[in-house]
Formats: sequence, C-alpha cells, structure tokens
Amino acid sequence: MKKEKIKNYNQIILAILGTLGIIIIIFFSIRLVILVISESARNDYNEEETGILSNEKVETLQKENKRLQIISYRNPELIDTINSIYIIPVSHKNLDEPEDTGLLNLIETPNKNKSNDKRYSNQFYGEFNNLIIYNQKNGKNHKLFNKRVNFDQIHTEYFSDDILLLFEVAEKDTYKDGVINLLDFKSLYIYSIKEKILRKIKNEKMDVISYMFFNNSKNLIIRYGIDKNSNGKYDKSSEPTIIKKYDYQKDKLSDLIDKKTNQDIQELLEGTKK
Repeated sequence: MKKEKIKNYNQIILAILGTLGIIIIIFFSIRLVILVISESARNDYNEEETGILSNEKVETLQKENKRLQIISYRNPELIDTINSIYIIPVSHKNLDEPEDTGLLNLIETPNKNKSNDKRYSNQFYGEFNNLIIYNQKNGKNHKLFNKRVNFDQIHTEYFSDDILLLFEVAEKDTYKDGVINLLDFKSLYIYSIKEKILRKIKNEKMDVISYMFFNNSKNLIIRYGIDKNSNGKYDKSSEPTIIKKYDYQKDKLSDLIDKKTNQDIQELLEGTKK
C-alpha cells in the first residue's frame, strides 16, 4: 500500500513537472516569436538610427563654425481627429562632410501616403508616361499631359464633391544619366475630375518624397527631399527632408514649420542653442 502511494505520488510529481515544462516551453516559444517579429519590424525600418553627436564633438565643430548633422522632418501623424492635431517627429541626417553653419538657408523649412481620415482612396502602380480621361456618355477622351513625363503611381482620392488624381511626375533629366526616370526630381501634379484642371505644385531643386491630405480637407502636407550636393538626385542616406503645406483653394505652397522653430531645432542639434 505504501509503495502504491509512493508510486502515485511520483506520478503526480512527474505530471506537475511535465505540465510546468510544457508551460515553460510555450512561454519561451512566445517570447521567441515576439523577438523575431520585433527584429523583423526593426529591420524593415529603412532609416538607420545613428544618434546625435556628443557634446565634445559638436564643441570641436563649433570652433570651426562647422556642423556634421542637419535636421530632417518625418511624416506628420494625426493624433487628434476631432481637433485635427498632428505631431511631426524631427530626425536628423549625417552629412558626408562638415559644412559651414551659415548654410542653413539652403534648407529653408517650410510617408504615395494615403490620407488618415475616412475618405476612400486608391492607388494604381506601373510605368506610365500619360493618362487618358474617357467619358463614356459622350464618347470623348482627354489626355492629361502634353509633354514627355514619367510616373509610376496614379493616386485617386474621393471627396463628396470631386475626385482628385495625384501623380509624382519626373519631367526633366535632372540626374543627367540620359533618361527621365524616378531618380530625377519629381513634382506633384493634381487633376480635378470635376473642374477638368491639371495643377502642378512647383518645387525648385527638391524631390517629392511623400504626401498626405490634411484631415477633412483637400489641402496637402508634402515632404520634400533636398538635393544638398546639387547632383540632381535626392540621396535619402545623407540628405534631409522638409515639410511644406499646399492650399488647394489658393493653389499655394508654403512652409509648415516656421523658420524660427526650424532654426531653434537646428541649433539644439548643433549644440549652439543658448
């Protein structure tokens, strides 16, 4: 009888240990899956975090009136839909070589991206050089571009009173490689189906990186890449981005971040802010 009790006790202990072992295995398996997913997400992020320079390094640069890092704005994020409040994370880029701090005026500050509100939108991808608008009722068709262009997306945005078509268009061989392609500077074009008007949002020596609509509005937030080395192409690894806003009704592009705020943030990065 005593042996039988010992045997049962041993079986209970083994069962408990086995259950604990299974729980431990499941726990570590879940931790491993979470770790793999986290690492994958981290690897998918296409901009490497390099950190800002140490105080000692910026002090050395200050003595030579130089800087090695420059501010760069990321895509705005809508955090309060009712009050239409956005946050704009500020990042930085490492320059290929130190530059004079007096060159800040080269980047006067004022995510493809769908709007964050509940409007319906769609995108078509490919290799395009024009677009035809066809009206089935009257059998008429209309081509949008009367010049040689290149673009790879057609973004349709639906409003209650209109449909807008948006294109990131290359039209000049700014990179001087013999072809007009998406390595060249691109401008944002907007076509109104209702008004039958094609607009070009002009930008000099800048490349359209991303854009998004303000909440419940036809106005746009546009992020541009700055060609600091003047080679006709934006290099995301070493050249900064800026944010601008476009007023659809006024057909006007202007700064989103005021110059004083931009200057203050740049000075904080450089270590020159008093």
